[in-house]
Amino acid sequence: MHAQRAEATCQGLRGDAVDAAVANAFLEAMQPAQLEVSLATLDQLEDQARQVDQLWQLRLERAHYEAELARRRFCVVEPENRLVARNLERDWNEKLTAIERREREYAALPEGVPAHLDPDERQRILELAQNLPAVWQAPTTTAAQRKQLLRFLIKDLTLTPQASVIHIGIRWQTEALTPLDIARPKRSSEIRRTAPAVIERVRALALEHTDRKMAHLLNEEHLTPGSGGLFTESKVKWIRFTYKISLGCPQGPAACPTGQRGDGRYSARAAAQLLNVNVSTIADWCQAGLLDSVQEKPHGPRWITLTPQVMAQLRKPWPQHKQRSPRPAPVQPTGNPLER
Repeated sequence: MHAQRAEATCQGLRGDAVDAAVANAFLEAMQPAQLEVSLATLDQLEDQARQVDQLWQLRLERAHYEAELARRRFCVVEPENRLVARNLERDWNEKLTAIERREREYAALPEGVPAHLDPDERQRILELAQNLPAVWQAPTTTAAQRKQLLRFLIKDLTLTPQASVIHIGIRWQTEALTPLDIARPKRSSEIRRTAPAVIERVRALALEHTDRKMAHLLNEEHLTPGSGGLFTESKVKWIRFTYKISLGCPQGPAACPTGQRGDGRYSARAAAQLLNVNVSTIADWCQAGLLDSVQEKPHGPRWITLTPQVMAQLRKPWPQHKQRSPRPAPVQPTGNPLER
């Protein structure tokens, strides 16, 4: 939809890392040492706000005084002196307009800091700050309650995501700004992606091992897939499929046209051809222990190891068929048979 309308797409990012960074900044600001500094700063802000308010009160008082003075001048002018009366009336209206303007400006000023805290209130705040981390981490504290605690100190946040970092601007209720930079969280697909080193290990093992054997070896090496947990045969297959890793040791003979796998073992049919016997003889020899074989699953295909010594010991010669001697030629009778 955005592409069709040539509109900019909305930015998206995971919020867990941002929440953790803001929570840490909040708890750090609520530490007793930091809180002492904040309370001292609050006193200074209170004094400054009081001075500003006094200045504005003087301005308002001055505006009212000038308006009252203009009213009196207008009231004492002689009615016959219309030109003077008109000028004094204009001056009076200007003073009234000035009062309204000053009152609007005063009302538009930001709210002042809270009233001065007495020693008991300060001590209670410090005691609460010491217990705040435990309250924040308590399982009984809900997410809504944590947000409410944040609103007591934080006015708003500004997030500026970049390629690898997120710039966070925290504006506190005192209008102070705190910049933070955190690493940009990975997407879910990136988190579940198997590490490149593990993929290369699978690529190396795939030359001489089956999927099941690779899963066993990877678990022994304490490697983990991107989805977590232990390796299984299906997870190894999925990695090979995703990264186009061919298997040198398949379980089925049909996947090995040459009859010999990457680990050097032969299929039962290929071994039978090399030893000049039938497949059932190969099975009997495997069960009797004459041949070293592996079988991934019960009743599954066997893969046999054939060394030169084994082949020399068990290989049967090809049967030699004797040539048939030619039949003797029939004896031709001599003489007249009637004379015999």
